[in-house]
Amino acid sequence: MKSKILILAMALLFSLNIKAQGMPVYDNTNFISLIKQLLESGKQTSNLIKTVKFLKTQKENLEKVNDVIKQLKAVQEINRDNQRLIDIVNEDLRDILNSPFIKPDEITRISDSFNAIIDTSLDNLDFIDQILSSDYMKMSDAERASILKAKEVQTKEMVAEITKKTERYRDIISFRKMQDKINNRETAY
Repeated sequence: MKSKILILAMALLFSLNIKAQGMPVYDNTNFISLIKQLLESGKQTSNLIKTVKFLKTQKENLEKVNDVIKQLKAVQEINRDNQRLIDIVNEDLRDILNSPFIKPDEITRISDSFNAIIDTSLDNLDFIDQILSSDYMKMSDAERASILKAKEVQTKEMVAEITKKTERYRDIISFRKMQDKINNRETAY
């Protein structure tokens, strides 16, 4: 459509047989205005590139902080779970072992099973200390966070296991207590 209009306009000019006199007039105002617009556009593009680089850097910094926060939360949860383990062993194990319904040969087995869980917990804490404090292990924050999360899950499993064992031994004590009452009841009818 534009080309048809342009052809018609040129045909009209040629048909009029117009002749220009002297030098063609050149308006450099439009050219200067175009150059100014191009320079301004270049400045804006440069500023946008700087802003994008800055935002990328800030995003990376936020991701690092996020990984550190994940590590901190995982370590706090591991510490809470280890404290629960210690509390269970201190309170419940003492009650179980002092019960008259636990046989002497069972005491060492019970103690050994609880000690194995506590030893594993202490080994985990040593490993976590090495991960967090040693630069020898070249790891990214994300890798550290994933290892800590795995150790957190393992600690939760240990808490569940020790809780289950405690309940089982309490059930055994309860059963033996009931059995003792039945066996030693008076039979005077």
